[in-house]
Amino acid sequence: MKTTLPEPLSLPWKLKPVSWAQSGSETLADGRRRFWVKEDLLGITPAMLVWWFSHLEGDVEIEGRRLPRSRVWHPLDHVSVRYVRRAPDGSIGPGAQIAACEFLGRNPHYKVDGVATIEKLDEEGFINTVAIGGFPLARLVHTFRQTSAGTHFEHTLIVPGSWRFGLLGKLVVALRFSQAEGEVWLKHAIEEMGALEHFLPQLYECEMQRGERRSDVITSRGEDRS
Repeated sequence: MKTTLPEPLSLPWKLKPVSWAQSGSETLADGRRRFWVKEDLLGITPAMLVWWFSHLEGDVEIEGRRLPRSRVWHPLDHVSVRYVRRAPDGSIGPGAQIAACEFLGRNPHYKVDGVATIEKLDEEGFINTVAIGGFPLARLVHTFRQTSAGTHFEHTLIVPGSWRFGLLGKLVVALRFSQAEGEVWLKHAIEEMGALEHFLPQLYECEMQRGERRSDVITSRGEDRS
């Protein structure tokens, strides 16, 4: 089924410029390409990032409007995100899977529509591998380090996602994920992570308070029954 790129969301902030972060690319010894971003997220803690990557579904209120969280994360490029596999208790962690669709730079030729399998998600970082048609197109490694002002965040994309495919992997990536697309991804990554500063702290605080209120209700009901 063909995916239509929705109209851009109008939000009360501008996306961060590429100059806001350090970024670059290189060829690894095994021939794969590595794209990287280093940036400081102000007012955001590693705990918030762990919560965010495990709660990408749902809405967030922006100026009285209920909007999809994933689209607010990047109002130009993101289309949809959903968890297609969770842990038995419904939580998100290693082994869980995320299906995401986006158009990097709003370019119809740079469509990413795949399933990411989570390998790691804790206050040190987030690692997942994106597969398209069963092929590990990319491996994303995020590292978190708390600072006095927030979190130092490093975001790395390696294509293809595994060295095991050798020449075949290089050919697939040459056709499916070019150097030019990688450069657009760098801009996209800086924009989406920078956007979190504008809404994640407030969303996280609201959800934590809501969780505390639910806990109080459950405790009160339990006391009423005794």
